[in-house]
Amino acid sequence: MAAGSEEGKPIQGRPNADATREVASGEKARRNPAEPNQAAFPPTFSVSEIKNKQRRHFMFLRWKQQQKKEKLALKKKKKKEREALGDQAPPKPEPKTIENQRLYDETTVDPNDEEVTLDDATDEFAPYFNRQTVPKILITTCDRPRGRTVRFCEQLSTCIPNSHVYYRRGLALKKIIPQCISRDFTDLIVINEDRKIPNGLVLSHLPEGPTAHFRMSSVRLRKEIKQKGKNPTEHQPEIILNNFTTRLGHSIGRMLASLFPHDPHFVGRQVATFHNQRDYVFFRFHRYIFKNEKKVAIQELGPRFTLKLRSLQKGTFDSKFGEYEWIHKRREMDTSRRKFHL
Repeated sequence: MAAGSEEGKPIQGRPNADATREVASGEKARRNPAEPNQAAFPPTFSVSEIKNKQRRHFMFLRWKQQQKKEKLALKKKKKKEREALGDQAPPKPEPKTIENQRLYDETTVDPNDEEVTLDDATDEFAPYFNRQTVPKILITTCDRPRGRTVRFCEQLSTCIPNSHVYYRRGLALKKIIPQCISRDFTDLIVINEDRKIPNGLVLSHLPEGPTAHFRMSSVRLRKEIKQKGKNPTEHQPEIILNNFTTRLGHSIGRMLASLFPHDPHFVGRQVATFHNQRDYVFFRFHRYIFKNEKKVAIQELGPRFTLKLRSLQKGTFDSKFGEYEWIHKRREMDTSRRKFHL
């Protein structure tokens, strides 16, 4: 009886043959989830109805693979249809993004507006765009800066022509600004840090302002950028401003552009870019290279960082009695993801 009852049981220490084949087939299916002979999923198929966790994950991978194949096949089909129609093909539908669905802003600037042209010709930045005034920048830091902040200031000075780095030495900004004015500096840049990481930038236009306060993030030094080019040369770079469309954005764009001389040396092939996207200003410094008559390549030189405007103040820096033109108030202004201010 004992021997007969043990005939149907597997011997301890040896796996059952059927169980081994099932596990092996499952492992093979997991390694190659996209098999050519797999059946299509029914339209009412729901992965969440599968109770087993491993089986549910496996079926989800197969479903994703099938969805990817169907999407690729549809894309190829549409491409062939467009090639067959040629010039008679309908225009491609524009994808919906947050940028092209942004809420309308009444302060949007029209470049062809006579009022805007007159304001640009008479504001405090007009002499810089007319090449009547040459920018001279002073770059300093907070008190007792760390090594990363000091290196960032030194690399930033190589991107901005005619800029000089001076250490703070415990002086207040109200004492630094008169000294800058007496030495013919046109702008003052202060780099603040928190926990050894640069996290703020104050840009004060001299001698009468305005002053902008930015939150800084995503700072990358040159050694942290992959496939970077050689160090920048002393050539004056070209300036690119993107998507500064509102009155506030137009002022910020002109304020940033006034840091650079408007007499670029095209021989150096260096470009400084301020790209505004969703009220984040991305700074990149590149060198472009002509490969042939049709192809152009770019090399990033660094450093790179991202700015977020926090306030715009009239006059020079004054934290107590300063008059602010614009302050970012999160609860009142960030009511919609499609609402932008720059």
